[in-house]
Formats: sequence, C-alpha cells, structure tokens
Amino acid sequence: MVNEPVSVEYFSDVLCVWAYVGQARLDELERAFGADVLVDCHFMTVFGDVRGRLEEGWAARGGHRAYAEHVRSVVERFDHVQLHPDAWTSVVPTSSLGAHIYLAAVKLVDAQSFRTAAWNLRQAFFREGRDISRRSVQLEVAEASGLDVPAIETLLYSGQAHAELSRGLQLARRHAVEVSPSYVFNEGRQRLNGNVGYRVIEANVRELLRAPEPGQSWC
Repeated sequence: MVNEPVSVEYFSDVLCVWAYVGQARLDELERAFGADVLVDCHFMTVFGDVRGRLEEGWAARGGHRAYAEHVRSVVERFDHVQLHPDAWTSVVPTSSLGAHIYLAAVKLVDAQSFRTAAWNLRQAFFREGRDISRRSVQLEVAEASGLDVPAIETLLYSGQAHAELSRGLQLARRHAVEVSPSYVFNEGRQRLNGNVGYRVIEANVRELLRAPEPGQSWC
C-alpha cells in the first residue's frame, strides 16, 4: 500500500529571522521528498506591532538596537543568508501585517510564484535593508519579481487579499500556532515550533510516510 503524500501546514512571520534562516530547511524538505510532501504556507502574527513587541521584550535590554544585534548574531551562524547593516537598526518596519496581506494577494494571483515572492520580500528586508512594511516597497519588489502588479493591487483594494490572510490566521489559531516558524503535520496532531533542525523535520515526515494508514503513526 502506498500512502498519500504528507500534508504540511507551514506558518511564519515574514519579519522573523528564524523563518528567514529556516527557509533552506523547507526547501530541502520539498527537494528531498518531492511529491511525497505537500506544503501549504501561511502567515501568523509575531511582528504585527513591531514597536510594541520590541518595547515589551527588548526595552530593558537596549531596544531595537539590542534586538538588531541579536538578529545579527543569529544570521552570522549560517552561511546561506546575509543581513544588511540597516536591518533593525536604521530600518525598523512598523508591522508585518501589510507584507502578509500583500503576499496573500500574490498567492491569489499566482500561487506558483507565491513562495518566490515571499522569499524575495524577506531578502528585501534582511539582505537589502528595505522597509517592507511600506506598500511602495512591496510593489517595487513585486514588479522586480515580474509579478502582475495591477492584479495584486486589485485584490488589495477589494479586500480579497485580507480575506485570504484571515483564512491563514484562523488556521494558525485552530492549531494553536504561536511561534514562527511552525510546521503542523498529521491534521494538527503534530507540531514543530521555532528553530528546529532539518533532521527532526525529516524524521517526522518519514514516520508519517511509514504509517500503515494515512495520518496514523506506525510507532
């Protein structure tokens, strides 16, 4: 008996440094398993209010500049990503929500380009030091990526992009996702949160593929 592909719900915040460095793990998962995994990407809110989050968690430790140093220390541990000197120092986005709504519009316009668009937007902030909370920057990145900007704008103005984002946020709440990034497997029965190594993610998928019935672990 050949089991059905493993469905993976992937949740992240576009401003999350762990999602930035962890993108390579998601890419490797799909490369290694091919059609045996089906990944659906959604957004959850960590940096919906950047100022409030940094004041709450980092004010006593030096504010956004201390957080910028933390992000730099994370990025320096990995060879495949870069951090612009302005990111989180002179360029501090106000919110990730606008970027998430923009990407929800991209997903509706061209689902095949959605993942690349999300990565390009992350790169625009972390590697290029651009303020991706600004709609003008989002649309500049869209144009440079060859996306249909008028179609994206139509979905933004109509509210359809907001509805698509809301669908993902509701799914995150249903699965009690509070950490970026998070992998949800097995119809919500299994969840991996945060900076989880690739081998751990791989092991979860392999066990689900070995299950005697879809959604049922063999062990």
